[in-house]
Order: sequence, then C-alpha cells, then structure tokens
Amino acid sequence: MTYYKILKKGKPVPEADVRRLQQTVNAILQRVKKEGDRALRYFEKKFDHFDPPSFRISPAEAAQAKDKLPPEIIEELDFAIERVSAFAQAQRDSLREFEKEMLPGMIMGQRVVPVESAGCYVPAGRYPCLTSAVMSVVPAKVAGVSRIVTCCPPGRDGAINPGILYTMHRMGVEEIYCFGGAQAIGALAFGTESIRPVDLIVGPGNQYVTEAKRQVFGIVGIDFLAGPSECLVIADDSARSDYIAADLLAQCEHDPNARGCLVTTSEKIGRETLKEIGRQLRERTTRAVAGASWESKGEVVVVKNLKDAARYANEYAPEHLEIHTRNPRKILPLLRNYGSLFLGKNTAEVYADKIAGTNHILPTGRAARYTGGLWVGMFLKVITHQAVDTKASRMLARYAEAQATYEGMDAHRYAATIRLNTLKD
Repeated sequence: MTYYKILKKGKPVPEADVRRLQQTVNAILQRVKKEGDRALRYFEKKFDHFDPPSFRISPAEAAQAKDKLPPEIIEELDFAIERVSAFAQAQRDSLREFEKEMLPGMIMGQRVVPVESAGCYVPAGRYPCLTSAVMSVVPAKVAGVSRIVTCCPPGRDGAINPGILYTMHRMGVEEIYCFGGAQAIGALAFGTESIRPVDLIVGPGNQYVTEAKRQVFGIVGIDFLAGPSECLVIADDSARSDYIAADLLAQCEHDPNARGCLVTTSEKIGRETLKEIGRQLRERTTRAVAGASWESKGEVVVVKNLKDAARYANEYAPEHLEIHTRNPRKILPLLRNYGSLFLGKNTAEVYADKIAGTNHILPTGRAARYTGGLWVGMFLKVITHQAVDTKASRMLARYAEAQATYEGMDAHRYAATIRLNTLKD
C-alpha cells in the first residue's frame, strides 16, 4: 500500500513466541484430557496458587456476592443485564423459522434450534470486567440454551470477583466454576470426572485461553478467537485529539498486547493525538500497561481521504472501529470489516464495553473479515428439512440419477433409480 504516511507503527509478534505459546498450550490441554481433575488442580495451583476443596461455587456462595457490592454497582450491573438482554432479544426476534413449497410437491424449511450446552469463559486477570459474564450468558439464555456453564479465574483473594459472581447468580447460572486459563478450556472441551463437557465454548481471554480455544475447535464449537483488544479510530480534521487519545488508551489498558490505531486525513490531528496520548498517559494509574501497549502496538497513519481510511480499516479489520468525522454515516457504506462500529465522537467505545447493550465479545486479529461479534445467533443452529411427494420425488430422482452416474457413485445412482422404478405418478 502506498496511499498513507505512517507517523507511528506497531511491532509484530515474533514467530518464535507464537510457536512457544502453541506448544505450551498443547501440553496443558493434553494433560487435562488425560488426567482430568488432577491436571486441572495441578495447573490451578501452579498458575493461580489456588487449591480449594471444590472448584464449583455453591448457590449459597453465589447469592452472598450481592452483600459485598455497593448499591450503585448493583444498580449498574442490573442495568447492563437489562440492556444486553433487550438487544439479544431483538436479535433473536429477527431470526425466523419457515417452511415453503419451493417447487410443486417439494417442501423445504428451516428450524432455529439452540445448542444444548455452552461454556462461557469469563476473564478476570488484570481487571475484573464486571459485565464479561453478562455478554456471554445473556445471549445463551435468550437463545434457549438449557445448560450454561461459566468459569472464571480466582482473584488475588482466591475467589471470583463479587461483581462478576453477582451477575452470574442474577442471570440464573447454576454451574459456576472458579478456575481459568488454558486448563479451563480443556476442562470445558474434554470434560473431567466432575465436569461434563460442553458443545460450544465462548468468551474472551488472554493469549493462552485464545490459543486453547483454537486447538480444541472441532472437538467443540467456539465463537471465534478473541483477544487481545483492538481499537481503530478514523478521524478527519474536525475530530478532537483528546477524545481520540482517551478512547485509544482505554483499549490499551486492557493488555500490554492490545492494539490502538488512528487513521486520519489530517496530519495535524495525528501529531496532536500523539502528544495528547503522552499527556494523558502521565495521568492514568494504568499507565504501566497502557503505555507498554501503546509503545509496542500503537499506530498513527495519515491517509489522503476517507476512502483510503476505509480501505486501511477494512484491511486492519479491527475489533472496535470508531468514526470521528463531520458526517460519520457518510463513510458507513465503505466499511465492511469490524467487530462493532461506533458512529460519531460522542459514541465512546467504553459505553459498549460496559453497559450499552451491544456485545463486547468481538473478533480480533483480523477475524472481523469473516465473522461478527458474539450474538444470540452464535448459540443457535439454523437447521434445514425437506419433504417431497411422489411426483416431485420422480422429478428429482431423474436429475440425481444422471449426476451420480456421471460421477461414478453407483450407490447414489441406485438410491435414485429404485424410486424411478417403483414410484408411480
């Protein structure tokens, strides 16, 4: 590409680090698959210094989480559950079953059926994101999943954060486990002596969790590979550099490997944002993480026009895409690859991260080229059916017989031929 000027470029992840990660995660998964609960306990002691009598949280313990929270946090979490539920229900209502006569005597249709069980991984490493469980559990419940399992790593106090635990209990989750990491993904995928495996695993996590999901895909379904966080901002000369800097750093503080990127038609805005990021970092208590992320992965790119900005964004395929321009909707038809879109400088990504209602579990690492974010449809199977009468069966059999004969698939041919020979119009 030659249509942009780079003011700051991020560093790629060394290939050797990727291979080392894959090997480490594979070893964890294989041990969990072979040894079950014993391996799960071994890795929890090793990584989280956690060795409880049971990893499962009792209903009584979950109910007590509310007592540990201030009223304003309970109110906010209840609001978040309500908003996410409303949006997920609107999505579910957009899906419909149907049955239609496609040709005379040939009826086809589809059903929309929930998966039977889902495992929701709820991260809580560096920061306890209180609505992470909401984002995965609510769509599963709205979809009608009958068995929902959540797992969340312990905090420094050896327990699930009370805010996260409160949301799980409030949403009616019956199977809650306190463990995390790649070993948690292994337990959900393979099962152990005390945990039945699930059909689908969803939710974000660190690089070990993400790699574990990649390796168990096929044994179970997964949503997608989510993490580390990303935010790309498209801006013209009407943008506010302080807003841009704040939104980029909000994503950078998630993880030292998070990625923030500004694509702008104004070199002035680009340079002002670089200065503003430096100023704001000095004020942030999370500057150690956010600063490391911005230093390593941050990018500022100047392009000729908004069309070029859209081309850059589509190639980048960011998890979050913010539009800080005079007319944000004007560029909308040009944008195809993003996890979630935020139109206008007032539409801060942090709103969706916390409470707005759209899901914050979104594709990263350019996965937005082929999938959207977690939604109620992820927990639903659209399955088809067909029924044909005698006349339609004879018509289809003639075509199937000819094709199977040409392909040399004789058993297929005979399955059609026997009907041609026996069915009467």
